Amino acid sequence: MTDSESTSSSGADDAAPGTRLEARRVIAAPADRVFAVLCDPDGHVAIDSSGMLQSAEGSTVTASGDRFVVHMDRESLGDYDLGRYDVTVIITRFVPGEEIAWTIDGQIKPPIGHTYGYRLTQLASGTADGGGGSAGDLDGPLTEVVSYYDWSDAHPKWRDSGILPVLDASALKATLGILERAVRRGYVRG
Repeated sequence: MTDSESTSSSGADDAAPGTRLEARRVIAAPADRVFAVLCDPDGHVAIDSSGMLQSAEGSTVTASGDRFVVHMDRESLGDYDLGRYDVTVIITRFVPGEEIAWTIDGQIKPPIGHTYGYRLTQLASGTADGGGGSAGDLDGPLTEVVSYYDWSDAHPKWRDSGILPVLDASALKATLGILERAVRRGYVRG
């Protein structure tokens, strides 16, 4: 496994300066196995590092426009006391095995309009340096996973309010670590 530094305003997808965070990790698994976790509403809950996602309802994502419900609780963040609440995840980009992105609609109006997503790149199979030597060599298929959080298209009411970003780059990086663990241990829905 390897991590790269989380970056702000990477310029990817033409995000406005200061409105995008990214984290990268190489996972020793084929891209389709990683992508399967990301298409599962329960997978989102299983890999969440923030502690906000409590449970989910809905079918496996198969296309842009698909939706599922996530039951949320911000208590773990200790920032805004919203109690328990639900959001609807709306898939905005879906390229099988390569990219999944979404925005949310919830009780806050107008909707915030921030986007979360993952881009996957299948790397050449073989042996890769584990990065820093802590994980040893990785054999087999490797997938680079980029997690991103972009609020460049957020509604001005929220973008200019100072509440964004909701998460920081370390949360994206931590979620990628949990994603790797879930994939390597054989994530099972539910």
